[in-house]
Amino acid sequence: MISCCLRLFLMLLIAGMWTAPRAAANDDAGSIFIEGYTSQLSYQPGEKVAFHLSSSEPQYTVAITRLGPENKTVFKETRKNGAAYPVPENASSHGCQWPVAFELTVPDSWQSGYYNVRLSVADRGGKFIQRNSRTAESNLFFIVRAKKPGSQTKILIQLSTNTYNAYNNWGGSSLYSYHGRANLQGHRVSFNRPLAGQFANWELPFIIWAESNGYQLDYIANSDLEFHPELLQHYRLVLSVGHDEYWSAPMRDHLEQFISQGGNVAFFSGNSVCWQVRSEDDGRALTCWKQGYNQDPLFPDGDHRLLSTLWSHHLVNRPENQLTGVGFLYGGYHKSHGQFMDGSGAYKVHRPAHWVFEKTSIKQGDEFGGKDSIVGYECDGCQFEMKEGLPVPTFKDGTPRTFEILASCPAKWAPGDSLWYDRFEKDRVGAAILGMYTNGGTVFTVGSTDWAHGLRGKDPVVQQVTKNILDRLSK
Repeated sequence: MISCCLRLFLMLLIAGMWTAPRAAANDDAGSIFIEGYTSQLSYQPGEKVAFHLSSSEPQYTVAITRLGPENKTVFKETRKNGAAYPVPENASSHGCQWPVAFELTVPDSWQSGYYNVRLSVADRGGKFIQRNSRTAESNLFFIVRAKKPGSQTKILIQLSTNTYNAYNNWGGSSLYSYHGRANLQGHRVSFNRPLAGQFANWELPFIIWAESNGYQLDYIANSDLEFHPELLQHYRLVLSVGHDEYWSAPMRDHLEQFISQGGNVAFFSGNSVCWQVRSEDDGRALTCWKQGYNQDPLFPDGDHRLLSTLWSHHLVNRPENQLTGVGFLYGGYHKSHGQFMDGSGAYKVHRPAHWVFEKTSIKQGDEFGGKDSIVGYECDGCQFEMKEGLPVPTFKDGTPRTFEILASCPAKWAPGDSLWYDRFEKDRVGAAILGMYTNGGTVFTVGSTDWAHGLRGKDPVVQQVTKNILDRLSK
């Protein structure tokens, strides 16, 4: 999260979801390519998806597949209007500005979900070809929202699309310094450029398990919480899965209102709601100055509530604990970034009688999830003290008064992370905290990015706890 996220970078590189920033098309003599993006992140049936593409070849193929337990291809077409366009110098911050190649109206029959778009071209000969034809492929995505929200399910999953963009360095820089152009960290990232994302690592395993077990989900993007808050009234349970790191103030405002009115939220995620961002260009760009908060144009004004830095920074004074129950400030890394590399990757249970653990037969002090390292990468926790052998929140860090710690696992910040705050003690050991509070509605959190890996590995306790949450909080 805060130090160079090398593990995530290597993971995306191996998975083919990260590529070095491409030069302008005119500098790509001899190569073949096709890339693109859509005009929005999510659409309802009946709306038109606009595809902005750049291709070295006039003929290209588009295949659209809904990803889930069964990958279902719903559209495939070969077109002949491909054209190459330059990549602007400020593509990462202000987009590519490529024209629309074609539009497609989302049919009513398309189920809400994550739709992968595979673009492919073939070089059929020419001065650069020695023997066989070469091919090139790339992927983009869009989300289909429900045509009638909440009519088929009361569970809504909002995908971590802001985080996808924050880590995307295509065309220049991301919001991180370790893989941007000349290792420069950007403070603005545009959605109007190719974007693959992190969907496959966390959200997809969760979705495959959920839909395979009879749970129907409706899907939205992070930004839909900001720009379409009216959707929330149709659901009982909102899900955050995996690495849901970047949130705007309107996103928080709308979800907190949903909770206050009796709605439920489950954070099967870690490092959640860590950085405050501001949406720009009608949601097609994000601004976040992060550790350079004093360079944010809002800084001199004195009103720092919307400062684009850590939510838990004292100038913002709105720690994520107030929403999620936990935060990165009292969490850290486990089996990542050099911290607890020999750790168990498991939660230790403190309060087995809680309904969350029903039908698990688990006992106090038992551990679960270690086989799949469900506590891993980035973790969230809260300040607590031990009373009669059990952890109890101090409630000094913004954690709600009704929050109960059900399980935990040690976690720690990496060296130098404390430099990102100007009021933080160094070398403190925290914990990934699994817990729950009720304030109008109920909010559950696992405090770890890697919970879904336990579902992928079919861990019986992880599966049962997830079922208990989905069954009770969606009704």
